[in-house]
Amino acid sequence: MNILFQLGTAREALDVSMTRVRGGTGGTSPPVEEPPTRSKEDGSRPGHLRRIRADRVLLIIAVPGLAYFLFFHYGALFGNVLAFQDFVPFLGLSGSEWVGLAHFERMFGDPEFWNAVKNTLVIAALQLVFFFPAPLALALLLNSIVGDTIRRFVQSVVYLPHFLSWVIVVALFQQMLGGAGVVNGWLSDLGMGGISVIGNPDAYGPLVIAQLIWKECGWATIIFLAALSQVDEQQYEAAALDGAGWGRRLWHVTLPAIRPVIALLLVLRLGEFLSIGFEQFFLQRQSVGPETGEVLETFVYFTGFASGDFGYAAAVGLFKGVIGVALIYTANKVAHRLGEQGVYQR
Repeated sequence: MNILFQLGTAREALDVSMTRVRGGTGGTSPPVEEPPTRSKEDGSRPGHLRRIRADRVLLIIAVPGLAYFLFFHYGALFGNVLAFQDFVPFLGLSGSEWVGLAHFERMFGDPEFWNAVKNTLVIAALQLVFFFPAPLALALLLNSIVGDTIRRFVQSVVYLPHFLSWVIVVALFQQMLGGAGVVNGWLSDLGMGGISVIGNPDAYGPLVIAQLIWKECGWATIIFLAALSQVDEQQYEAAALDGAGWGRRLWHVTLPAIRPVIALLLVLRLGEFLSIGFEQFFLQRQSVGPETGEVLETFVYFTGFASGDFGYAAAVGLFKGVIGVALIYTANKVAHRLGEQGVYQR
């Protein structure tokens, strides 16, 4: 009985203390008043300013990259005014004569310009057909390697050519495939005739594609490997349980999973369809002649800087930029029709 009396007394004391804490004799506590929120009109800091302050270190790191694009990409757009002037460097933009669309009329009637366009289109089509799928195929091959040590070693090896300049790459191919190169030396030792690759206009297209694949294919696999790492492994296991082989797992699991990345890169590549590079073709232009080796980038260089016809060169560059914008817009629309996001949303 004494124990029951003590338990009852302790319970009554607990009830009294909880009532005092709640602020009344009832069982419910009064509503807690939330601190008043200050609106933007009251001088509070907006949400985007708080985010800027929180990410200020990342924003400071991004300043050099933003400055590069602002000055050398967007700021350079004002230089397109040269396409409508007979620009003379000593007179400047304000003193040079305005010629309107005269440079564009000359451009459309210039056979050398159309020859550069033809060469550019041929090489760009070869790059799209042979170079664009090569990094994807290499990424799939690297992703199928089981051992991490072997995979990292192979990745390191295929990444290295990216860090070589085009001068070194072209020199290496000349040493291998030139008239006095290693390959012709072996063929001579075997009593066979030599092959003509360097300096042969007929072999120029496959040669530049082979150089591009050897130099940039490994580096271009980075994005594809990142996309492949996000594929759910359970999908592979489920497909294997259903009896799907390696080929069917690739077609029905891997490729659909990375299809948005493939579509995005394809749209970006089409936007740069006419921008196939400069150094690679500049270094080999003389070996095959302008008839085969001239592309739009080298045509702009030799017309503007070598000949001093800056207005005409600017008109050609503006034409190439407008075509690139039209291509990337069209390709993005096609991606939307196929159900992909593309570069930007609808």
